[in-house]
Amino acid sequence: MSEPIDTTPADPVGSPPARAPRPSGAGVRFDEEQPVTVVLVRHGQTTMTVSRGYSGSGEPGPPLDETGLRQARDAADLVDRVGRDLWGDIPYPSEIIASPMVRTQQTGAIIAEKLGLPVRTDATFQEANFGEWQGLTAEQIEERWPGQLEPWHTKADLRPPGGESIEDVGRRLQRGLDALLAGGVDRTVVVVSHAVSIRAALGVTMGAQPSSWSQLRVAPASVSIVRLFADRRDEIAVVGVPSEGWSS
Repeated sequence: MSEPIDTTPADPVGSPPARAPRPSGAGVRFDEEQPVTVVLVRHGQTTMTVSRGYSGSGEPGPPLDETGLRQARDAADLVDRVGRDLWGDIPYPSEIIASPMVRTQQTGAIIAEKLGLPVRTDATFQEANFGEWQGLTAEQIEERWPGQLEPWHTKADLRPPGGESIEDVGRRLQRGLDALLAGGVDRTVVVVSHAVSIRAALGVTMGAQPSSWSQLRVAPASVSIVRLFADRRDEIAVVGVPSEGWSS
């Protein structure tokens, strides 16, 4: 007797494999509801990253430096593996959004080229506005506004002159995440953003107090993943994974 013929359609060449089941250790759920997945990518290194200056949304620059460009390429390689051989229960990305800053636009363009997708710009995901602190180091801020920088991070309701508080950034990022959820579930959106904004996105997703968000490590070109459900029982899947060292 001849063997039965397998009539299961093969995956198209180059397409992601079939979706894996939710892995052990995933956020606990008792239904089959699907989320929108948001892959948060911090931009690569700039000269301000190296000098440790507060580089916010008050001005468009600076651009990525050579290290930052390499980091962005590494981030693109890592994001391209989402839904393929890493995080197999997550859909492969279908959309890319970037903050309007030069460094995020450059990082987003590199990821977009790798994934074959366009980049949409959304200022909701831009960095905190540091007001008069823009471009200054922590030491310079402390010298000119003694005792203000630490409570900006740890109390979260203090605003720099002309700038935003951590709580302000959190409210803005919550609006952005809500809009992504409203746009439909069972899809993955890549958002290229910034350290303070990504901390805020992670913080509001897990319902943590804004005063604790500065305890999250979000390195240049790192990847974090949140999964947003309609009932608000959201999942933090990944926090601050470095993009270097993931070559397949």
